[in-house]
Amino acid sequence: MTIPKITVVAGSAGAGKTTWITQQIACSDVTTSHVLYFSPGVGNVPIDQTRLKSEYPTVKVFKDGEEVEFLRHLPSADAVYIELGFYLELNAVAPILDNLSYRAIAILPPHLQDSEYHAWADKIILGATTNSSMTTTQLWRVPTTGEVIDEDSLEDFWYEITHAAYGQVSRAKGIFDVGDGRSLYADFAAGVPSTDFLELDLPRHLENRPQRFSGIEVSGENLDETAIGQTLEDCCLSDAAIWQYQQQVKQVLLEEIEA
Repeated sequence: MTIPKITVVAGSAGAGKTTWITQQIACSDVTTSHVLYFSPGVGNVPIDQTRLKSEYPTVKVFKDGEEVEFLRHLPSADAVYIELGFYLELNAVAPILDNLSYRAIAILPPHLQDSEYHAWADKIILGATTNSSMTTTQLWRVPTTGEVIDEDSLEDFWYEITHAAYGQVSRAKGIFDVGDGRSLYADFAAGVPSTDFLELDLPRHLENRPQRFSGIEVSGENLDETAIGQTLEDCCLSDAAIWQYQQQVKQVLLEEIEA
């Protein structure tokens, strides 16, 4: 039986959908293959798209509003991955893939049984053991493109996010530009061991405010969205502080070159 080149991946929050897709991409020869990735419904906060593009620059990544362009590239693609966020209905992909052949993959925590995903998927893959007692009634997203965050303040803020200072968080992820010019990826799922910030494979930005994407997504229950937004704003650096950080980093990098 021939496996369709289009793979639609769905599953619960934090179970590992994007991780599984990146593993599949890593196993292919992305230097010669034409690989497409599309995750509908993320609006102007394309966190997973930005991370994936930084790791695999040759993969063609599509955002909301680019559906026509995505469909135009389908015939020439070697592999296509469509990721459905937990906040989307499973039939959300139907208008995009109407009359097209695809395999449905569900990434689920081991404890989840007899869900709608089990009835939908062609194959079930066991993912991370997320906290099944956590519910998601709110989804808060904010783009922060152009903002630069103080790294120490970011660490404190992320600790508060992940330790219920602003409500019961089931899932949180974000990409942040920090003072030394790096772009950091943060990821949290309730019940899954915490991980350190991941530096994205992007050039250091050391001239004025960055115009590449940054942003945050938080989902959970009883979230104090106003407090989250205000704390995040308090972490952002002024123009003068950004300039000072950038001059310090450029001086250090210059000294390393000359050494």
